[in-house]
Amino acid sequence: MRKTASNDCFAACADLMRHADAVEQLKLAAMPTAKTEAVPLAAASSRVLAEAVCSPYPVPRHTNAAVDGYAFSSTDYDADAGTTLPTAGRASAGPPLAPGTRLSGAAVRILTGAVMPDELDSVAMQEDTESLQDGERAMVRLPRGLKAGANVRKAGEDLQQGQEIFAPGHILRPQDLAALASIGHGTVKCFRRLRVGIVSSGDEIVRAGARELDIGEVYDANAPMLGALVGLTGAEEIDLGVWPDELDQVTRRLAGAARELDVILTSGGASQGEEDYMSAALASLGSRHFWRIAVKPGRPMMFGQIGQTTMIGLPGNPVAVFVCFLMYVYPLLRRLAGAAWPTPRPIMMPAAFGFPNRKLGRREFWRASVIDGPDGAHVEKFARDGSGLISGLRAADGLIEIDENVPAIRRGDPVAFIPFSEFGILSR
Repeated sequence: MRKTASNDCFAACADLMRHADAVEQLKLAAMPTAKTEAVPLAAASSRVLAEAVCSPYPVPRHTNAAVDGYAFSSTDYDADAGTTLPTAGRASAGPPLAPGTRLSGAAVRILTGAVMPDELDSVAMQEDTESLQDGERAMVRLPRGLKAGANVRKAGEDLQQGQEIFAPGHILRPQDLAALASIGHGTVKCFRRLRVGIVSSGDEIVRAGARELDIGEVYDANAPMLGALVGLTGAEEIDLGVWPDELDQVTRRLAGAARELDVILTSGGASQGEEDYMSAALASLGSRHFWRIAVKPGRPMMFGQIGQTTMIGLPGNPVAVFVCFLMYVYPLLRRLAGAAWPTPRPIMMPAAFGFPNRKLGRREFWRASVIDGPDGAHVEKFARDGSGLISGLRAADGLIEIDENVPAIRRGDPVAFIPFSEFGILSR
């Protein structure tokens, strides 16, 4: 049986909840819900490891040449003047130099990756050497100034035998696949990707491209955005379509989705109004908790569970959906999928704007872009704050996070800027 997120993380709060408290409750209580599976290495990028990975042997397994050139022993070499040595054989990547070759007082032609003969400990780069002939004997002139061990990769210098490379919960990157391949892993044990259903709710919602709008209708801007955002977490997006404002249908569809999915994510209907049928359906099927968060944009959010399935209700306006997803849903999905809770890392940058007489008591996230000036980079706040203005999201490179107790921002003040790259979103 898979684990479920603790209901404590969805505890109701009568007053406005501070942003940090909301994050802390989710962070402390959310637990991985995904099962595990063996994943081929070629398909493992962005997957979450379900077990620790240790190196079964040292990497490299053998001391080898880092360059093409000539291997020699530092005991036969004069670093101040350079040295001329006879050549004795050739070593290439693959099988080591044939045993029995006399190497004392000699150099060996060696190629990158070739196993270093036991008697030799250094390599001179080919372009720094000079080939000579002493009668019928081939010689090589080694340059001066080489240190013992030059251009040699020691066995185990990358990984020691038994060394832990990755801990459970690590999100695999392309370079991590190289590390896994270097120790012979063809498959890795990963958490199964979360299945996240995306629901649009409301009789006025029409999917883009479906038909022309009638009076009072709007195109669904949230569903394609949420689908892409869910994909950034490594989860699998399941489009559940537009659900009508009809309680019986919403209840039936919600119950069916909860039997199949790990998470259900809705936009709109995250309040306690008389026509918020999503809220009523959740209450009838499982546990429902409302959070009124002291955050702009955002504030109304709905969390709950139906059996083992987590349900998250976001506000309806696109900017509020975007910001609340990044701040709360993105890290929650990462954690439910088995990874550690990712905390965005802000960069302190000077403000290219002023904002006097700010209302206290709420955390604000302002859309912002990075601009260059004569004295370096600054961040510029998008001029309009409306949570329905998608143009501000398009113009932004990230979000400025303003603490609840900051009364004003003056031009040049340092502000906390969270780049969208913290969530895997490309810059403009």
